Amino acid sequence: MAVTIKDVAELAGVSTATVSRVINNGPGITQSTRDKVRKAVIGTGYRVNTIARSLKTSRSKTIGLITPEIANDFFMNIARGIEAALEKSGYSLIICNTNESVEEEARRAELLIEKSVDGVIVIPTTDTGIHFNVLRNAGIPVVFADRLTLDFNADAVVVDNKNGVYLAVSYLLAREQSKIAFIGGSIELSNARERYEGYIQALEEYKLEKDNKLILIGNFHVDSGFNLMKQIMSLPEPPEQVFIANDFMHMGAIKYLIANGYKPDNSPRIGSFDDLELSSILGYASVTVAQPVMEIGSKAAELLIDRIEGSKEESFKIIRLQTDLKIARMR
Repeated sequence: MAVTIKDVAELAGVSTATVSRVINNGPGITQSTRDKVRKAVIGTGYRVNTIARSLKTSRSKTIGLITPEIANDFFMNIARGIEAALEKSGYSLIICNTNESVEEEARRAELLIEKSVDGVIVIPTTDTGIHFNVLRNAGIPVVFADRLTLDFNADAVVVDNKNGVYLAVSYLLAREQSKIAFIGGSIELSNARERYEGYIQALEEYKLEKDNKLILIGNFHVDSGFNLMKQIMSLPEPPEQVFIANDFMHMGAIKYLIANGYKPDNSPRIGSFDDLELSSILGYASVTVAQPVMEIGSKAAELLIDRIEGSKEESFKIIRLQTDLKIARMR
């Protein structure tokens, strides 16, 4: 026979209403009572019937996350931040991988509607977002994380990509006003465009002309960084400095340098976006731009819960978190 909420209440010596409030992280319950109820839940093996709860409350207490790559550590750290915030409010998370496909994004949105999620956090694959209208039409609020789209407005949490790159490139140019290459991501991504704009702003401030031969655009993946660094080092006069717009291309670029015998002291000075864990160990990066990855997720979850639980604010809120410039090494 299935264990019921009444069984939990009897074991804990409280009412079923109290058990319900504890399970749903409701207010007005002492810590000792919460502990008794949780102990009883474990002791009886009780499982919340989410289907019955959603029929009663019109909420499933479930959030969807649509992400371009489920195997990407950066995106999964955003997911960790989301889960940490959701847990406090009694929500659970469904993660959907799109393999960087707009068509798959649309299919995943439809799937999450079928799952009766209360809201969806999206890390967009491109700057196209009109297909997310199916969520809005179903009454499901949407929050973007890390990236924005051009044709679908929603609450969002991103970082100040432009200023972060501007500060890093300016740091390199202040030390040596020489040619500096840029390895960036696809301009179909808002964060990639903003990082390119930060690079251009620094060039303009130091009165350096843009050289298209030194601007190489890839796809934010390791093999892209490898191939683009190879192109840069194959130039008749390779630049003395390179800025790389994300950690995976940074890894690929360093992989190329190591494979071809370049040491930290005879390779270009490198600046990169994302504070790669191996940067300080490998010694190739002079400066990195760290972003608060888990905070992107937690803030996005907080915005979404606010919408789900009754925010009537008509305008959309965009939270832009600050980056942190880290001096990795000097040479």
